[in-house]
This record gives sequence, structure tokens and C-alpha cells, in this order.
Amino acid sequence: MADLQDEPHTSPATPVGPSPLGAEDTPAALGGALDRAAALLAVHPVADGCNTLVWTLRHSPYHDIDTPDMGVDTDIPRLRAGGVGAQFWSLMTPSASGPARESGPADQVVSDTLEQIDVALALMRRYPDGLRLALSADDLADARNRGRIASFLGPVTGRTLTDSLGALRAFHALGVRLLAPAGAPWATDGLTAFGHEVVRETNRLAMLLDLTGCPPVAACQIAGASKAPVIVSHAAAAALNPHPGNVTDEVLLALRAANGLAMVTFDSARTGDSLHAVADHLDHVRAVAGPHCVGLGAGFGAEPGLPRPTGLTDPSGYPRLIAELLERGWPEPDLALLTWGNAQRVVRDAEFTARAAQHRRTA
Repeated sequence: MADLQDEPHTSPATPVGPSPLGAEDTPAALGGALDRAAALLAVHPVADGCNTLVWTLRHSPYHDIDTPDMGVDTDIPRLRAGGVGAQFWSLMTPSASGPARESGPADQVVSDTLEQIDVALALMRRYPDGLRLALSADDLADARNRGRIASFLGPVTGRTLTDSLGALRAFHALGVRLLAPAGAPWATDGLTAFGHEVVRETNRLAMLLDLTGCPPVAACQIAGASKAPVIVSHAAAAALNPHPGNVTDEVLLALRAANGLAMVTFDSARTGDSLHAVADHLDHVRAVAGPHCVGLGAGFGAEPGLPRPTGLTDPSGYPRLIAELLERGWPEPDLALLTWGNAQRVVRDAEFTARAAQHRRTA
């Protein structure tokens, strides 16, 4: 866990700046703030909590994300233009009740999840100069220092686990580092006895629990039961928009108490249809959960047609958002936590918890 790995090295391999911001025109009044945003992102890039590109590429494998590809909202040039240094690649599959709740029999869910993992690993192999598989916080920092986009796998759905923890350990061996309990029978109305076993085992394995989509009672119970931080990988504030996928202030306070992380999405249905609305949700999460518990989980990775807030239609829009937050008076240390520091902390804290659990077992 070398300290030098945590210090970023600005490199031409990660260009960030006002010139490649995307299709929309940049307001002249934000020029100074955009320059400051670019400078900040060059040192503290975005660790984005959710991208669904794996599902998209599974069904549309012809996309080449090494070049600008207008057939999908995520490609490596736009990730770099937006200052993205790390990405959590979702392994969930869509269903009628939302991305956090899987449908179908358990064996089909496991099969679909394994196929998602296979597509994700193939993605890392296909683009080795842009993406690097990350299994730890050290990998996160090392990828950034080498000009690669650190790539974490997960979450997988908790429905893959029935009466055994073997599937959880198998997913961990394949590189998965997040588990989403929403929709799992062991976490629907609070944690069952098996649910408590799942939480303990994720702690032992240094896997993060993603509470996106969990009912507030279950989310608070899981946050209280876990010895490691828990996250919400992509949601917004229910106090500003009572969308069923958004998180209540009760959950935000539970995340604050657990040193967790709430990552705000760029989904118009949850946030509103403008960059300013997204900034409002970030303001609220920061005010309730604290600056150490707020992050970014856009939810990009789709083909055209999914509504996005104006100014945040793809990852290249991140500098605009950071410029807006600077204009609102966010101090740069808080922005460094928002973009990179908080995500790295929860991964490191999960690893510390795992080492402590393993030490207790061998003592």
C-alpha cells in the first residue's frame, strides 16, 4: 500500500481540458471555472460508480470504444476527455422492474451474470492501452499513474446467492468486487440469517455492498451490519425527487454513520433534465451525508435514446459539472473527495476490514 501510489502523476495519457468537452457549446462565463475543473481532474480524476456498457456490448458487440462511437454514449476518448480515471462496470441485467432487480429463475440469473463477467473481461483484453482490470485500491492508483482507466467489475445481483456462499466466493475469484442485495430474498424485508452471513463474507472478501434499489429499512440494516463501508452506486436524493430508485435522507444518514458512499446518477428521471439539477442533488447529498460520503455514478453505457440531463449526455461532460460545483462554492478539497478520494477510501477501507477479519481467524 505504497503512499507514492496514491499520489497521481499527470500524464499526456489522460488528457483533460476544455477543448474536448463534447458537442454542446461551452458558456463563456464558465471559462475560468472550466480551467480550474480541468486542472483538478488532471490530478483527481473521476471514479465513476456505474456504467452499463457491458450489457450493451453483450447485445451490440460491433461497437469499437477505442474511437469516438456515436452509437453508444461511452468510449475511451470521451472517458478521457471527461477526466474519468476509474470505472465500476455494472454486471447487472435489465428487467421490467428496474436494473437493480433481476427477473427469472436463479439458475438463469447465475448464467446471465457469468456471461456478463465474460464480456467484461473480454473488454479489458480488447483495450489494454485504455482499460486495466482493478482488483484492489492499489490497482486503482496504479492504473491511474499508468494512464489507464482502472476497471472494477460489479455489482452482480444478490439473487445469484441462494443457500450457499460458494457463488459469492466464485464471483470474487473471477474479479468481481461489488454485490447488489436489492431483490435478493435474503435482503428484501431486512436481513435474514443467511443475509447476515452474506454481509460477513463480503466483508471478509473485501467486496463492497451496493445498496442501490434496496428498500430504506433493508438498506439501513445492511449498512449497520457491515463492518466495511457500503455504497449506493447510482441514485439521487429522494428529498428532491421521490423517484422509487432514489435514496431517502434516512439512508444517507446511515451511509454517513457507516463511512459509506452515495454516488449520484445522471438519469433524468431521477435527477431532472439539466446539469444544474444534478448539481442540486450533489449539494443535498453532501449536506446530509457529508463531503466524505458523496461520489459520482453516472450510469452511462447505453445506446442512444436514454434521456440524459442537458450537458451530461456522455462522460465528456464531467468538467462542466465540476465547473458548476466550483461556481457554487464547493472547495477544491471537497471536489477531490467527490471525484476520486471517496471512492478510493471505501475500497481501501473494505480491504482493511478484510485483513482484520482474516487476522482474527488466524489468531
